[in-house]
Amino acid sequence: MAIRGARGEAAGLRPVSVGRQIPTPGLVPVETAVSVQFHLLICTRTSSVTRQALCSTPCIKIPASPFMQKLGYGTGVNVYLMKRSPRGLSHSPWAVKKINSRCNGDYQNMYQKRLTDEAKILKSLHHPNIIGYRAFTEANDGSLCLAMEYGGEKSLNDLIEERNKDSHNPFPAATILKVALNMARGLKYLHQDKKLLHGDIKSSNVVIKGDFETIKICDVGVSLPLDENMTVTDPEACYIGTEPWKPKEALEENGIITDKADIFAFGLTLWEMMTLCIPHITLSDDDDYDEDKTFDESDFDDEAYYAALGTRPPLNMEELDETYQKVIELFSVCTNEDPKDRPSAAHIVEALEVFVQ
Repeated sequence: MAIRGARGEAAGLRPVSVGRQIPTPGLVPVETAVSVQFHLLICTRTSSVTRQALCSTPCIKIPASPFMQKLGYGTGVNVYLMKRSPRGLSHSPWAVKKINSRCNGDYQNMYQKRLTDEAKILKSLHHPNIIGYRAFTEANDGSLCLAMEYGGEKSLNDLIEERNKDSHNPFPAATILKVALNMARGLKYLHQDKKLLHGDIKSSNVVIKGDFETIKICDVGVSLPLDENMTVTDPEACYIGTEPWKPKEALEENGIITDKADIFAFGLTLWEMMTLCIPHITLSDDDDYDEDKTFDESDFDDEAYYAALGTRPPLNMEELDETYQKVIELFSVCTNEDPKDRPSAAHIVEALEVFVQ
């Protein structure tokens, strides 16, 4: 039996503080810019485990949160930088994911299970484009902590927001293709070698070091097992994802989830780098737009947002010159509505390695 798509936790999403506003002039469907050349080129829920089984380094002391630099946060968790790993282990810094202590009991149990699942999955992964596992242990306050490789100072989402604030110009095409190739390599490993669907691909789950020196996928806490046909068939599995990046099949009650769900979200991540926007979230066009202005709910069109979910968002072609042609083609083919018309991660890697240095 195939997994059924469902709206995830972000179903009630509202852009309370959206710094990336969608440009409106010159928007055209991207199909008009797609050539045949590129199309031809690329033509878990896991069971919980005991803490003892994963906490292979119980002597590790995780400092209290105020003594660690906060790197970011997600739903129910915070991520901190531990600048020096424990004595006797690697001297490289760690990123430590910790359950937010403000969560109530029911949510805390759910996030603890996800963190335990993520630790089990991450411990089994070894790839240069996937964040590495370091330890799974308890902090001094008894809360579970997942220590990971420190993959970089910022997420791709951080860089997008900074660029939107500073210049409003899309990332260079060469940079987008480099990100695409490294992400595709990581997805190829997850899909083919580990038979795992990442399940939540988006810019905030891509970690960048320096000037795009390394590019790694993170946050495998909602990964799902794939069968030999690259389909999620576990009846207990539930696709979580994040609503603006979800493909059509993940929004339908009877949608069948395959590896191509990750490919759709991958395509929207490339779109983020071209537009500096969050998919499908359109605020009113205001020449006097002030990012510090209090959000007015009337600026957000609920009906248009929900109608757009699972579709290919438009591009402002006036901002993209001929150097973006291959990026546009890749974005287009990855966001086809029919999963069968999207390329596999392996095909994307094969195509991109031809012209990405």
